[in-house]
Amino acid sequence: MALIKFLGTAGARYVVARQLRASGGVYLESEGTRLVLDPGPGTLVYMAKEGLRVEKLHGIVVTHGHLDHAADLNILVDALTEGGLKRRGRVFLPREALYGENAVLLPYLRPYLEEIQILTPQTDYRLGNLSFCTSVRHHHPAETYGVIFELGGKRVGFMVDTLYFPKLLESYRGCQVLVLNVVRYKPHPSPEVQHLCVAHVREILEHLKPERAVLTHFGMTMIRANPKQVAQRLTKETGVPVVAAWDGMVLEL
Repeated sequence: MALIKFLGTAGARYVVARQLRASGGVYLESEGTRLVLDPGPGTLVYMAKEGLRVEKLHGIVVTHGHLDHAADLNILVDALTEGGLKRRGRVFLPREALYGENAVLLPYLRPYLEEIQILTPQTDYRLGNLSFCTSVRHHHPAETYGVIFELGGKRVGFMVDTLYFPKLLESYRGCQVLVLNVVRYKPHPSPEVQHLCVAHVREILEHLKPERAVLTHFGMTMIRANPKQVAQRLTKETGVPVVAAWDGMVLEL
């Protein structure tokens, strides 16, 4: 059995800064392999509260270098390697997040790891018993890739921060479970704000028809709109069972 645990469902600066929702990213476990996807602020604390031991992690995946996705990367690396005493663990992240001027992994921690792998578009990766691939590059200010895992016999896609564009559909086609970062309720008037809104999600679900979908990474406009009610409406409109994730939610596969 594989499981996905949402250590946080916050998206956008205001919700994260006020901790209106937790911002700890996602914990995944399958056949003894354990990883964290997008360790935002508080991941270390949320893992401790949930009884998840950081030193038992096998790896960390960072889809892009923004703080709400990577703020706790360094403390997790330090913890899983026991301060560098045990060289272990693998980190997967885009080149920009490792070598750019906004690099998120501190240089002194890099030798502590067993391996660092650069994420590139539409590429296959493996971590222990977990296999996954990246999507096309998302339309987002930072170099960003979604991730599609093979979990419990299901293809599980994490469509992280992005503006909607048609090529997204091909990258996530065939996903039985689709997790979507829905920061905004309505589109933002500025083209610089590159996030999905509910109308985009409706179009994506109508085209891809996954077995089920999960909404997460909510900004303030989504919080005000009530994510649970939004999910219920999307279920009726698309015929796809949709649920709005909550902090601590577990999805078993």
